[in-house]
Amino acid sequence: MEFESLGRSGVMVSRLCLGAMSFGGAGNSDHNECRKIVHRALDAGINFIDTADIYSHGESEEIIGKAIADRRDEVVLATKFFNPMSRDPNHRGASRRWIVRACEDSLRRLGTDYIDLYQVHRLDEATDLDETLGAMSDLVHDGKVRVVGTSTFPAEAIVEAQWVAADHGHIKPRCEQPPYSIFVRGAERDVFPTCQRYGMGAIVWSPLNGGWLTGKYRRDHQPGDHARFSRLATGSWRVDSYGAQRKLDLLDRLDGIAAEAGIDLITLALGFTLAHPAVTATIIGPRTMDQLESQLNVVDTVLSDDVLDLLDEVVAPGVTIARADIAYEPRAVRHKHLRRSPRRAGARR
Repeated sequence: MEFESLGRSGVMVSRLCLGAMSFGGAGNSDHNECRKIVHRALDAGINFIDTADIYSHGESEEIIGKAIADRRDEVVLATKFFNPMSRDPNHRGASRRWIVRACEDSLRRLGTDYIDLYQVHRLDEATDLDETLGAMSDLVHDGKVRVVGTSTFPAEAIVEAQWVAADHGHIKPRCEQPPYSIFVRGAERDVFPTCQRYGMGAIVWSPLNGGWLTGKYRRDHQPGDHARFSRLATGSWRVDSYGAQRKLDLLDRLDGIAAEAGIDLITLALGFTLAHPAVTATIIGPRTMDQLESQLNVVDTVLSDDVLDLLDEVVAPGVTIARADIAYEPRAVRHKHLRRSPRRAGARR
């Protein structure tokens, strides 16, 4: 297993990060099996584990905490906050009020007294970054957090966070966690160059694009109900959407490239993400032991320039195939009332 520094933090992390989104009721509810998956990953050389409070509503953190209790010093442990944890409107977001509470809750569920990497799960457009970074910095000064980072921030917000931290004396975010895969290459356009400019690590999520790059989706084969895309199959996630149809068109070409390289599609997909110089680690999110084993093969694989050139021909650099895979969009894009000025009383039509 290879290791890299997490940005300029000096913390060394494995190039594969074990993601725990599938641990708990939303994926694998067998705590014993999840524990075995964690231990197998650690035994394989992975020292980096990523979870979040929202994953199975805290259950994922509880599973991870118990699984690493006897091996805590071996693990660079990352978790995240932002998403709603109850109906209370203040039990979410990136305010100081919630960050302090969310951190305490995560520490309790994880059974630890410190978090190695604490990340804002999404940009909170309703809260000043000064407020957010100030609270996260205090957690570092209190010894409850070691390093802070962001997740799925647009490039302009990454820049703003660096400037705010510098201007106000806050701890700088040392890494960003964007989506990245053969089908989702938008990060190459702006996020990766921004991370490189500021010496930040990039921990990429969904390198298998929600299962699309595992081989389970084909025109002549419908995945089972447990497949992630099947669980999300509404609106732009529908299999008959433009993005899904475009992916189905490209999978045969990717199969051919993988076969010519003497590897399977999963290894091709993971190897692609690790080939980018901005990427510190790629997050694998196995739900079962078999899925973990199928993804560990990439540690012995380096894709050649010829293979990477062929992948550029399938999906051009900087291009994201499906609208549904754009993880961040400004609120004004998603909500039409924010794009329209309120009419003044008595204004002419």
